[in-house]
Amino acid sequence: MKAAGYWITIGVTVLALTACSSGQRRGPPTKVINQALSTAPGKAQPSQIVAREIEYAQAAKEQGQFVAAEDFAAPGALMHVRGGPVPFSALASLLKTADIQTQWKPRTVVMSCDGALAISQGRFADKDGKVGNYVTTWVRQSDNSYKWSYDVAGYDDPQPPPRQEFEDGDIVVTAIDAVQGLVASCPRGGVAPPPPPAIPIGEEGKSDAQLSSDGTMRWRWEHAEDGMKNVVAEYFYEGRWVTAVEESLAPIIE
Repeated sequence: MKAAGYWITIGVTVLALTACSSGQRRGPPTKVINQALSTAPGKAQPSQIVAREIEYAQAAKEQGQFVAAEDFAAPGALMHVRGGPVPFSALASLLKTADIQTQWKPRTVVMSCDGALAISQGRFADKDGKVGNYVTTWVRQSDNSYKWSYDVAGYDDPQPPPRQEFEDGDIVVTAIDAVQGLVASCPRGGVAPPPPPAIPIGEEGKSDAQLSSDGTMRWRWEHAEDGMKNVVAEYFYEGRWVTAVEESLAPIIE
């Protein structure tokens, strides 16, 4: 997501999403900063995705999960459900009245050099306190706003132990969420980066891969026969392709 990795520190407390992410991230070293990457070079600003995620979550709280999802969805948006990715437009009318209340926060944002494509990965908690991971793809629109084009989530299995209850009078210090922001290196001298490593693509629509228009980021999904949903995002960083997000998500009963 740029020529360096950063941690964006944002002033929001952790909800209850303390379990570790299931995917390992391999990439350049990061450093802690006290502002949300307002100094990131070029048009790729991970802080814009963080702000959009927060706006989306607030709208979901006020309007309902899937009413907000429809407002924030890009044309042709896909939702990866138990049977595989399906057009959200086919589900929207069925889900508007669903009693689903979810809170979420991003942990990692990876962007193409030109900022046209982004992936956010984070943690969520449902109304019953069950937690898990999610991955969302964001695409910049003609008005420069971002809308989601792909969304997938899965519960932790097993679930982490319940949070410890504190008695009245105990002093509890909550953590500050840190969001890792990554920006792909921009092509030099107008020369496009080399293509990412070849990957096998499944048959019968079981997987797909997309490369950003500037050739600096690739993301792919796979729907395994056992229902596991796998998502990987890679970006071109200082001459090599680096894996930024790698998630294997257990199926959720929709």
